[in-house]
Amino acid sequence: MTTRIDKALIAEQNAKLEGFVKEDYEALGNKLAREDINIDEITAKAAEFQIAVPSWGTGTGGTRFARFPGIGEPRNIWEKLEDSAVINDLSQATERVSPHFPWDKVDDFTELKQFSDELGLKWDSINSNTFQDQKDQTASFKYGSLSNTSQESRDVAIQHNLDCIEWGKTLGSKTLTVWVGDGSNHPGQQHFQHAFERYLESMKKIYAGLPSDWEMHIEHKMFEPAFYSTVIQDWGSNILAAMELGPQAKSLVDLGHHAPNVNIEMIVSRLIQFKKLGGFHFNDSKYGDDDLDSGSLHPYQQFLIFNELVDAEYRKQEGFGPNYMLDQSHNVTDPIESLMNSAASVQRSYVAALLVNRPLLTQYQNENDALMASNTLKHAFNIDVSPILAMARLRKGGAIDPIATYRASGYRKAVAEVRPSNGQSGSGIV
Repeated sequence: MTTRIDKALIAEQNAKLEGFVKEDYEALGNKLAREDINIDEITAKAAEFQIAVPSWGTGTGGTRFARFPGIGEPRNIWEKLEDSAVINDLSQATERVSPHFPWDKVDDFTELKQFSDELGLKWDSINSNTFQDQKDQTASFKYGSLSNTSQESRDVAIQHNLDCIEWGKTLGSKTLTVWVGDGSNHPGQQHFQHAFERYLESMKKIYAGLPSDWEMHIEHKMFEPAFYSTVIQDWGSNILAAMELGPQAKSLVDLGHHAPNVNIEMIVSRLIQFKKLGGFHFNDSKYGDDDLDSGSLHPYQQFLIFNELVDAEYRKQEGFGPNYMLDQSHNVTDPIESLMNSAASVQRSYVAALLVNRPLLTQYQNENDALMASNTLKHAFNIDVSPILAMARLRKGGAIDPIATYRASGYRKAVAEVRPSNGQSGSGIV
């Protein structure tokens, strides 16, 4: 039986805070009105904002050395969906789930689609996995998958991606995300150009299997597990591959997959300009691909990224419509709490970017007034939009304070009683 948080509890918890939220909302509305901003219009846009939850993110992640599982972790895709439904019930911003195959593979995808429908969830991008060998796999990915020197290994990787497309059709997805860990660990181990040629040859076969209304999102990563060279190592290789494949191929931006201090917002602008921005994996990082909670370290950078996204929305940029997804690893927190926290953080950046005075910003940019252009962005970033986020959740039937309501529900303890550990990672990772 599916475990859900009682709507009566959500209403009870909201009743304690609703009066304060309305006071704060009115005060913020008056402040924004002085700048000719209608708070209700902003709140309506906040309520429309959606960001997908990764199925693997509902389980505990791990380090390179160990994993410390929590109680009541989901053991399969069915239980991952149950947790995802709770996240959406409380946050009202995460109605889509992004699966990872073969971790989330089932015998009957029609049954899985019916279950997600019952929970009020939809399916986001399908993620393939060719960075590890699966049980009874006929050819290994030890030396790469889509770029492997072995045709047999490449064929296995290609077929897996084509299978993912078929499973995605049944679920109602429209996107395939492809990330490979292909590369080398030693100078001279791999011929750079030949490896890229093999990758493109393999991707063209997958691209040919895309339905006409699908997109392929290419994900890049600087390192890990390939520490000397990576086949798709940055946005340059990514967009070259996307341009080579065709209009249905676009680039995906993971915030942790860049060199330190790279100007990610400018990369986003370039991809938008050439109609190649497919989507995002939102997270945060300190040293590398840390997959920390979104906005936990660099909230201003996240805001600056959304400044570019909202600018494209504001200018009705042709070909603009990226997918948004969280991609995090939760080692010391409850995954449900972290995902709700991150969804609100990303939504906060979106709302703050909506408050930027774009005509004024354009004026300062054209006048080369660097200080006032910068201050225009900072002014919007520094406005506390918490009342807008809370009101958006309240009006949609969510929780004013999602984490407090979640803790009051005792959900984690309840599911722990029906989810005894099977000794495996619910996330699929480590």
